[in-house]
Amino acid sequence: MSRLNLLEETRYEKLPVTVYPDSGSASRSVAKRIADLIRRKQSKGETTVLGLATGATPVKVYAELIRLHKEEGLSFADVVTFNLDEYYPMQPDAAQSYVHFMKEQLFNHIDIDMNNVHIPTGTLAQEEIPAFCLAYEQKISSFGGLDLQILGIGRTGHIGFNEPGSAPNSGTRLVTLDDLTRRDAAHDFGGKEKVPTKAITMGIGTIFKAREIILMAWNRKKAGIIKKAVEGEISSEVPATYLQLSDHVEFVLDEEAASELTRFDTPWEVKDCVWTEALIKKAVIWLAKTLKKPILKLTEEDYNNHGMAQLATERGPVYNINIHIFNKIQHTITGWPGGKPNADDSQRPERALPAVKRAIIFSPHPDDDVISMGGTFIRLADQGHDVHVAYQTSGNTAVWDEDVLRFIEFAIDYARSRGEDTTAQEQSYEDMRKFIAIKQPNQPDTLEIRDIKGLIRKGEAIAGARFAGLPDEKIHFMDLPFYDRLKTAKKVSYEDDIQQTMELLREVKPQQVFAAGDFADPHGTHKVCFDIILEALKRLKETEEWVKDCWMWLYRGAWHEFEVHEIEMAVPLSPQEVERKKLAIFKHQSQKDLPVFPGDDAREFWVRAEERNRETALAYDQLGLAEYEAMEAFIRYKF
Repeated sequence: MSRLNLLEETRYEKLPVTVYPDSGSASRSVAKRIADLIRRKQSKGETTVLGLATGATPVKVYAELIRLHKEEGLSFADVVTFNLDEYYPMQPDAAQSYVHFMKEQLFNHIDIDMNNVHIPTGTLAQEEIPAFCLAYEQKISSFGGLDLQILGIGRTGHIGFNEPGSAPNSGTRLVTLDDLTRRDAAHDFGGKEKVPTKAITMGIGTIFKAREIILMAWNRKKAGIIKKAVEGEISSEVPATYLQLSDHVEFVLDEEAASELTRFDTPWEVKDCVWTEALIKKAVIWLAKTLKKPILKLTEEDYNNHGMAQLATERGPVYNINIHIFNKIQHTITGWPGGKPNADDSQRPERALPAVKRAIIFSPHPDDDVISMGGTFIRLADQGHDVHVAYQTSGNTAVWDEDVLRFIEFAIDYARSRGEDTTAQEQSYEDMRKFIAIKQPNQPDTLEIRDIKGLIRKGEAIAGARFAGLPDEKIHFMDLPFYDRLKTAKKVSYEDDIQQTMELLREVKPQQVFAAGDFADPHGTHKVCFDIILEALKRLKETEEWVKDCWMWLYRGAWHEFEVHEIEMAVPLSPQEVERKKLAIFKHQSQKDLPVFPGDDAREFWVRAEERNRETALAYDQLGLAEYEAMEAFIRYKF
């Protein structure tokens, strides 16, 4: 690509951006730059001064630096480091401390002198903090300043813990954490209420003094804030936008984090495109939404004024394009998610045959099935298909400790009412109360507590699946081992999870597999569960004939929904079906009112589901399609 074309394509971007296919290749590139800097300075007999970040973003960078040290002789003996931040208050040996993080992820595995390591102290008395922060700044200056600062970015746009409202010339200081930042950290602490409200952080002014700054971001969850930071106006509401003022900054992104930048999201606005069917569909829907017009009312002038003149010229007249895309969207709508018997299926999302399909709905947690596709679940059962539901994990993490005690109290009272000996139950109850009273943030529960929490969610899931129309023998509780293993280990094998999934698939031999494709799940469980299903199907495809006729449909809804241009099957719901879906969600009582991990959406799960389904129906309506009460959306995954 010529420099002129590149400048045209990136004209909305206000700072340098490099995009890699994935976080692995991007991290290796950043690690190489750090290694090259260290070696270059070592050759001159100089000390390298690094500003380091914590969180998930730099983990692969640190892993590659460890590899370079162990396999290629990279030495950190003359490297000095300054970390960006630390929670306050925070003990250095706590699992959530950044001292613990840095030792685990980097320092314990390289030859760095720990006297050269500097991390804000989370155990200071509050009156000592101003002097400490001043000394931290002075120590950075005493080493000649930072050679390279690596950064992540929070969804508030924070760099370090410089939250919205931070000044561009701010120094190291004590700050109050944004509520969204604390919600994002909730899983590490075992609930938002246990996340510290404050932190000590390097200031934006301190970061700016670094001779080189690299901000890294991975995955689609960061795409929205990256667009604001790269293309938005400079604002204290998004502190990362201050980096636009630096001549020494570069954003290093994977494709998912870069996906909402103009050159990737709406490329027709900045360059000529290769007009595939998928891109045409996306562009026409975008144009209709931008102009708030039904698709069939879009004109050639609309195309020409919004960067789509090339499409109009190559594929026009535009009315033919409009009709083509309108029909494609219309053909995604079906009231027969299992296929309509004795009907022409050439324009339908699902096959007509076999008329009765074996379908299995995989639910990562015990409520994802009814939250995300409850209406379709009920309709598949009502229409006579052989439906199974498989709850992949126990979901025991997301139950309040108080609920455990309440259920045990009930069991003891019930046993007493029948004249039974409750000595053992009472001892277990006292043991649990004592454990819960001293339980540390994110400390794994005892096996007994985990079992009870799992049973609470199992009972709710059975009630929900029965309400949807399933007999008990079609309800499967997999309790995949990885879910509890990850509570105590960072790296686990998924082989037995895959084997267990293969065994269930062999038993059912489904023509339809429904799986969660909502990878915005803040704990990552949905993605792990999907990867297990995918690997199981890929292996089975090599030996099992039935897999060739098996289609996989992905659903979303618990965290966010598919965009209209992505949807390949839209199942409309009547007002009565919306009500039935809501009642199925209500069976999950432990997740009502205030779930343990609500994410960044304050609405209850049933409200989220209902409103998102209505929003999908409204989006179809505004494009000129039929008006429905609500819709559940799916895309087909070809494995």
